[in-house]
Amino acid sequence: MPLRLGHTTDTDAGIISGRTRSAVGLPTLCDNDLVRASDGPSPRDRTDDRTLDRSILTLAVPAFGALVAEPLFLLTDTALVGHLGDTALAGLGVAATILHTVVGIMVFLAYTTTPVVARLLGSGDRPGAVRAGIEGMWLAAFCGLVLLLVGLPLSAPLVGVFTSDPGAIEAANTYLSLSLWGLPAMLLVIAAMGLLRGLQNTKVPLVVAIAGFAVNAGLNAVFIYGFGWGIAGSAIGTVIAQWGMAVVYIVIAIRAGRELGVSLRPGIGDPRIVFSANAFMVLRTLTLRASLVVLVWAAGQQGVAELAALQILLSINSLIAFTLDALAIAGQAMVGHALGAGETKRVTAISRRLKQWGFWFGLILAVVFAALAWVLGYVFTSDPAVLALLPVGLLILAAGTPIAGFVYVLDGILIGAGDVRYLALAGIPPLLVLVAGVAIVLPLGMQGAAGLGLLWASYAVGTMGARALVLGARERGTKWLVPGAAR
Repeated sequence: MPLRLGHTTDTDAGIISGRTRSAVGLPTLCDNDLVRASDGPSPRDRTDDRTLDRSILTLAVPAFGALVAEPLFLLTDTALVGHLGDTALAGLGVAATILHTVVGIMVFLAYTTTPVVARLLGSGDRPGAVRAGIEGMWLAAFCGLVLLLVGLPLSAPLVGVFTSDPGAIEAANTYLSLSLWGLPAMLLVIAAMGLLRGLQNTKVPLVVAIAGFAVNAGLNAVFIYGFGWGIAGSAIGTVIAQWGMAVVYIVIAIRAGRELGVSLRPGIGDPRIVFSANAFMVLRTLTLRASLVVLVWAAGQQGVAELAALQILLSINSLIAFTLDALAIAGQAMVGHALGAGETKRVTAISRRLKQWGFWFGLILAVVFAALAWVLGYVFTSDPAVLALLPVGLLILAAGTPIAGFVYVLDGILIGAGDVRYLALAGIPPLLVLVAGVAIVLPLGMQGAAGLGLLWASYAVGTMGARALVLGARERGTKWLVPGAAR
């Protein structure tokens, strides 16, 4: 069935002049009212709460659908693999942690691309904005190939770091060695989404994500149970879905580049600027991902049931995080665009409104997951030992969710401003909080609901609280407010 990725309108600040759709039915890259110069709100109305709310929702609602694709991939794998037993689920937890650590580190491909593209678009340089995104995709392709070649021989040693259980090691190594073949595709998808977000377009990623999730869920069910491939079938189905999404984004970028006369040749722009910004974003991500690695390692020392339960908690937490991150994505795009246009007053208004949205939306999610604490686990596993650990973990997760809502929007605001140096350093205090929690729990030999609960609280409440403090302190100042086409 032909894939049609939505309607694109022709705007004064749109990507394609005089056309609404390419000849093959694929959309252009910018169809959002935020970038209209002819019929958008007047400057004095652009800080009104109602106007800001419309702008936030226009970006955040489609972004939510696209963002939850990754945790939905993981939730689908968790639900399907979980009924194979706790050993397979523990193996998935180890492999997923390694993969998400790698992909999480490489998220700079989106987080550095979005503000650059948004600033250029805000300043009126549409071809430059598209070229910046294409350069990000070239960088993603190169990084993905390198990581694939390096990761294949290292998959078995990496798995052994997290668990000593033979069954979990075998399951994790199977899943990881197969899933690595989808890594270049995932990085291309990340970079392409950075381009689209910067162009104020979150609708195309939504449709691509929905299609990718549907394919992934269907293939995994067939491969795991229909063909009897077990955890290997889960990995293969996900890899196929990831490459399908990447191909769609590549076609869209090529069409847009040709129609604007933008070069499609390999390149990354000014290497000094690119590597400086990316290095700080990598450092930021490393500290955040290190927290997850430490958490999974600590749970692995407690036992297989604790590790399996943590995998379910992390899967649910990932869904919550990406839900809240929809507001952060709106912040990245809106702040970058406004700074590119030199509208610092609008930036402060965006920041104020997003913080309100983040906290209250987090509170709503907290109530929902607290109410589901005693029943949600049955969706993912039938193992009694794992089910007994989940209610306490879910209640702790609910307690930290309002803080997380505040944290994620602050993160998006500062990323949109390109304040990468501060963000890199801001990840250190939260990591130290988690390490302190692990240093208390493990020496005491705590296991079961109490041990896992304290460990999980160190992350879900402790690290989020520390991040709220360090990011909030920065946002209250003005050093991050730097207007112009480039920071």
